[in-house]
Amino acid sequence: MILNPDQIRELEDETITLCQDLIRIPSVNHGEGRGDEKKVAEYIAGKLAEVGIEYELIETAPNRINVVAKIAGVDQSRPGLILHGHIDVVPADSKDWSVDPFSGEIKDGFIWGRGAVDMKNIDAMILACVRSWKKHKIIPPRNILIIFFADEEASGTFGSRWLVKNRPDLFTGYSQAVSEVGGFSVTITGDHRLYLIEAAQKGILWLKLTAHGSAGHGSFVNPDNAVTKISEAVARIGNYQWPQLETKTGEVFFRKIAELTGEIYNPKNYEHLLKHLGPAVKMLGATIQNTANPTMLEAGYKANVIPQTASAVIDGRFLPGYEAQLYETIKELAGDDIEIEFVAKDIALEVDFSGKLVEAMAAAIATQDPDGIPVPYLMSGGTDNKALSELGITGYGFSPLKLPKDLDFFALFHGVDERVPIDGLKFGVRVMYEFLENV
Repeated sequence: MILNPDQIRELEDETITLCQDLIRIPSVNHGEGRGDEKKVAEYIAGKLAEVGIEYELIETAPNRINVVAKIAGVDQSRPGLILHGHIDVVPADSKDWSVDPFSGEIKDGFIWGRGAVDMKNIDAMILACVRSWKKHKIIPPRNILIIFFADEEASGTFGSRWLVKNRPDLFTGYSQAVSEVGGFSVTITGDHRLYLIEAAQKGILWLKLTAHGSAGHGSFVNPDNAVTKISEAVARIGNYQWPQLETKTGEVFFRKIAELTGEIYNPKNYEHLLKHLGPAVKMLGATIQNTANPTMLEAGYKANVIPQTASAVIDGRFLPGYEAQLYETIKELAGDDIEIEFVAKDIALEVDFSGKLVEAMAAAIATQDPDGIPVPYLMSGGTDNKALSELGITGYGFSPLKLPKDLDFFALFHGVDERVPIDGLKFGVRVMYEFLENV
């Protein structure tokens, strides 16, 4: 790291202040097109302008604004790197929280508030790093494209999807991307500290199931009841035990878990390894198989009327390479009498955990935590990297944080009392700066 100790402290302190400021600007995405990133986008633009970084504000719908900036690197012949975050957050009901969710309050060594984890903490890191470059006249090794996307918490329709479709020129000359939900620590059995770098994501398959039957009076015997049919279909799908499947990323991850814990690696059975993951099992346990969860039911309009139709929505998530298996299994479980419609569909992603970019991530972690062990992992959700992949851009999740071993970090995503440890945030921006300096 080129910065001297005073400059490093300045970088850390600015990251904390930026994170608090960003949290204090509500940028809530309610879905279905209802969101407002205008004020937070303008704040970011102001911070870029303050140090002389040119930017573009791209409004894709009223108050749906993306911030884009380009920083020239030393080697203009190399493909550039995209550093992206999203600036929208999910709603928060203040009645459920211990603090005001938009206060950015510092309490018990944490910054509290909606977006502290997802993902205004990382937005703050990015801003602090690029501002530091300008203040200290540092030029990154390669061209950097910085994007703060709108609308990630819904569909990306007004953010990454819109820019990929309507402004592909922005991405010309850029081949790799780094963003959220990766690079944070998880402490497993034996006090081994893993840093999970996101190298794969599940795909999405949301389906609407509809059953048809005979309408009639609620007091009659009715063997052709649509509510009964949809209930039975939903129960079969919801109770189905999905088989374990091996992915390229899963194999690397679970082989490392087995090696560190002295367990046997069995490609057909990872379940005995899950017990070593602590609270992280909530998410990681969902990455060894396809999943299909019933999430919505709709039927009827009066207590004594048997309706003609009844429907349900299934949230299906498939591992890379296993989309067809997910759909065909749901179709079989639903039965021939159930009509199936597609509600939403998105791709799965998987990239190699190798190459200079991954080596730079691992090296950056090692400078701050020599005992840390970088590993790839498969994420059960998705990020804006899905949209960028349509342009052939390879994306990873690398937003480093060193976390307390007993912190249930995954529960904080979209959760009540969302918060990020200040020491972890300081660690993260040091790692991010080191990474960007050598990438």
